Amino acid sequence: MLVVHTIAALRAALPVPGTCAFVPTMGNLHDGHLALVGQAAVHGLPVVVSIFVNRLQFAPHEDFDRYPRTLERDCELLRPAGCNIVFAPDEHELYPEPQTFQVHPDPALADILEGHFRPGFFTGVSTVVMKLFNAAQPRIALFGKKDYQQLMVIRRMTQQFALPIVIEAAETSRAEDGLALSSRNGYLSAAERAKATELAQALRTLAERFGDGVSPLEVLEAQAIAALTAQGWQPDYLTVRRQGDLSAPIDDDERGGAWVALGAARLGATRLIDNLEFRV
Repeated sequence: MLVVHTIAALRAALPVPGTCAFVPTMGNLHDGHLALVGQAAVHGLPVVVSIFVNRLQFAPHEDFDRYPRTLERDCELLRPAGCNIVFAPDEHELYPEPQTFQVHPDPALADILEGHFRPGFFTGVSTVVMKLFNAAQPRIALFGKKDYQQLMVIRRMTQQFALPIVIEAAETSRAEDGLALSSRNGYLSAAERAKATELAQALRTLAERFGDGVSPLEVLEAQAIAALTAQGWQPDYLTVRRQGDLSAPIDDDERGGAWVALGAARLGATRLIDNLEFRV
């Protein structure tokens, strides 16, 4: 496995554009990331994994400075997982000057849900992913469904800029008790970790009640938020949206089709997100 730290070295290792499968990460890897690498390896292309903690997607009050940097451990995990090249640039390599040119995604998709509670987040994500795409020039790029809205933003960006890249989704990896794997799970205390599955349970309950068609979505959202708050959480949102475009149902009679229940909430100092796809 080759570890490179510059765009020039990455391109030298991949002299023909469109010949790799790419998995962008911020490091501090877990089994969910390794599952993405395994899925990438199935395509028979060199697998490139980037490790870069992107300052542009963190608000000033968020955890950029304390986000774990674990490159040596990450490389130890990636070697047997099917990774061929690790691209681990430092900040100056990826942003040698202030990144005044940025990718601003469609507000209708990017300023709701996560984008509402984390203003500018998807501009930071889109900008760094565009830059990483230009560096790696992949044929295929893999993203997990746990970051559901992010996956949709990246797909839309790739389509609108006519990038010659296939965006492939991977199912959310979960612990045995159902908790979605996340690098931020490491922030949880033992007691918080035992409670962390309550978010996924709340989304399952919300999806079931939405499917029953008895109460308006606004009532179901309020009930879900109240129930999770009573369990000691601080929810940002719990809602149901269409899988295709994250739009809300126009009225309560139109509940047939493919939906996704999405939620974000703080447990102690740690903010967790999750989602559940379902059909009615």
